[in-house]
Amino acid sequence: MSRVTVYHVDAFSREAGMGNPAGVVLNASELTELQMQSIAKQVGFNETAFLLPSSLADMRIRYFTPGHEVNLCGHATIATIYAMKTKGLLGEQSGITIETKAGILPIRIEEEHSNQILITMQQAAPEFMPFNGPSADLAACLGLGAEDIDPRFPILYGSTGLWTLLLPIRSLGAFKRMSPDNNRFPDILKELPHASVHPFCLETYAAEADMHGRHFSSPYSGTIEDPVTGTASGVMGAYYSKYIRPDQEHLELLIEQGQEIGRNGSVRVTVNTNRNEVAITGTAVFAEELTIPYMGIQ
Repeated sequence: MSRVTVYHVDAFSREAGMGNPAGVVLNASELTELQMQSIAKQVGFNETAFLLPSSLADMRIRYFTPGHEVNLCGHATIATIYAMKTKGLLGEQSGITIETKAGILPIRIEEEHSNQILITMQQAAPEFMPFNGPSADLAACLGLGAEDIDPRFPILYGSTGLWTLLLPIRSLGAFKRMSPDNNRFPDILKELPHASVHPFCLETYAAEADMHGRHFSSPYSGTIEDPVTGTASGVMGAYYSKYIRPDQEHLELLIEQGQEIGRNGSVRVTVNTNRNEVAITGTAVFAEELTIPYMGIQ
């Protein structure tokens, strides 16, 4: 039995125990795909990131939920870059590229006067697809009624590297009533049965925030809810730009998430419609170091 060090980093927060926890493995080059999946399952976070060498970019990152591999994960990327920076693996570099299954993406690293590290991650170009299923069933699988859905805006699948269903909700109060039955998602999301569900609204807890959201995982991922999501926040920004403020060529938004489950966090999203670009910015904090056993190659 071999062992690997996994760093638990909380992304999109300056306070440990808040934001979104991610596992980070900085020395994954000797691990097989099966071993990575086994480690991610034992860690149990929504995603664990594995750092690998790349011939196409400065580094490669693979992302695993407890149930399967995903193409991209915003919070685990922020966590990985934060871990590398704080452990001196990036030196004075302020810009790098990462190879992911969603493409090669640029990363920018800044240090504030308070020594806080800010990481900006460009995401894949936004894409949208129509949802043709019954909205009443969709609301019901979240423990809501059809009247909770905001009719002003469309229900759409969206992606900036990972597909999720964007569901507009009328009021913030509905978010406290949400009780997802994730196992029903694939039967309702017939166009993309592996997608997650991301309800959002324009009413927020923080006066400075522009949107509020929750993120419910695909049942195939092995988790129920993602506290503060990077990729979903990115596509929320693209949705806001396209369907709520289409008159703006450049937007900077603050997305809040996690309040209902006691893991408050925030993501800053920048949208440039002229270049069809979306980027997210966040920080992170180290929580603990884990030692995870795994089976060696047979």
